[in-house]
Amino acid sequence: MLLRYFYDEKLAHASYLVGCQATGEAIVIDPARDVTPYLKTAQAEGLTVVAAAETHIHADFVSGAREMGAKHKATLYVSGEGGPDWSYAYVSEENGHQLKHCLVKDGDRFNIGRLEFEVLHTPGHTPESVSFLLTDRGGGADRPIGIFTGDFVFVGDVGRPDLLEKAVGLAGTAMEGARLMFQSLQRFKRLDEYVQIWPAHGAGSACGKALGAVPSSTVGYEKRFNWALSFNDEPSFVDALLAGQPEPPTYFPRMKQVNREGPALLADLPAPEWIEGTVVAVVGSLVQRGATVIDTRTSPAFAAGHVEGTINLPYNRSFTSWAGWLVDDERPLYVMGEADQLPGIVRDMRAIGIDRIAGTIEASAMWSGAQSGVAGLQSYAEVTPADIAGKVSEGEVVVVDVRSGAEWEEGRIPGARHILLGTLPQRIREVPADKPVLVQCRTGMRSAIAVGILQAHGITNIMNLQGGIVRWREEGLPIAK
Repeated sequence: MLLRYFYDEKLAHASYLVGCQATGEAIVIDPARDVTPYLKTAQAEGLTVVAAAETHIHADFVSGAREMGAKHKATLYVSGEGGPDWSYAYVSEENGHQLKHCLVKDGDRFNIGRLEFEVLHTPGHTPESVSFLLTDRGGGADRPIGIFTGDFVFVGDVGRPDLLEKAVGLAGTAMEGARLMFQSLQRFKRLDEYVQIWPAHGAGSACGKALGAVPSSTVGYEKRFNWALSFNDEPSFVDALLAGQPEPPTYFPRMKQVNREGPALLADLPAPEWIEGTVVAVVGSLVQRGATVIDTRTSPAFAAGHVEGTINLPYNRSFTSWAGWLVDDERPLYVMGEADQLPGIVRDMRAIGIDRIAGTIEASAMWSGAQSGVAGLQSYAEVTPADIAGKVSEGEVVVVDVRSGAEWEEGRIPGARHILLGTLPQRIREVPADKPVLVQCRTGMRSAIAVGILQAHGITNIMNLQGGIVRWREEGLPIAK
């Protein structure tokens, strides 16, 4: 048996290639939209990918299952549990032809070569959630070696049950999901303790609240150290599971719909236009025509000078998540970045369904020759807590805190207003324009993004707090709770 682990740090998404070396067949579990890495790895190992399986309809990234089935003729094993509202609409018809697929239910078994997969219905995170228990029959084993848990059990955590209610608006589903999760976990606890756990996410995912950074675990370890498996009564578990869940990203409902109905194939998406030019005016004209222009340079570079109306999303580990929260691709969308990064930027945006990218702009060429005095350039000030504390205490500036709700509850700058960064574009009117605005987060990174958004909406008397509330605390300045 061959097992390969694939991890997208920007989405905290784990997927797996599992192969039977005796027969040369392989399956991909919870594939990402770009399936090229699986195919290349399989080919290098002398395997052919013949199948793809999904643990549930994902809400945080575009699945590659349709890509595998339609383009690469793989058989799809997807959940038939949960009822018609949670079924895969696209699998029954593909351009007039059925995709090769199997709607699996609890207790079903299927084989990839000599590898046997048993389906366990594990609702809680979603009604249709299933897990795949793997036994290597080719190695002579008669007991499972591991389980692909999807968003059911993570290392140190379990899947959140409130997404359907908070993100999709289905009232009452959070409580019901938490109860189902408790029942699913009782079954999980009965598995052999040596069974390995291969989840679909790691630390940083919004599909749980306390995911560990270790890629895998075992049933026995989780029974001992996973907080969610320590409860023996359902009411206490439900209360604990629902408490403190982070705000779901605004793009989750769209991802759920895309993955249920079937995403567009990557080959069918038009290539973004390469926008040429060496003057900043090119970007300014795009903004004036109503386009959204994302500047992926670092926050300090953006603060020093940027085209009026552009939005700064630095291309780092948080890029994909904040793009999902903040990018409106209903308007013409252009992305500016370094030439060697642009293919990755486009790939990462398409990973969360941002497909309507009209053009890409090479940043170095665009900024060559630009001077600080060029018309249309903006900048913003970055201030230290010592610089601004006096004006904050005197009420001379408006403080906008863009951290999460949980961070806000832990302590905040006195007088601050709380607007979660991901919701800022819809709440611009809540930011007063009659005083200077100080934007603040934990360390100054999210607040830098917020400054760009506010500037693009016409709020220009604005500052970013360097070091955020962490530095504010370190300098002994007051904190309200």
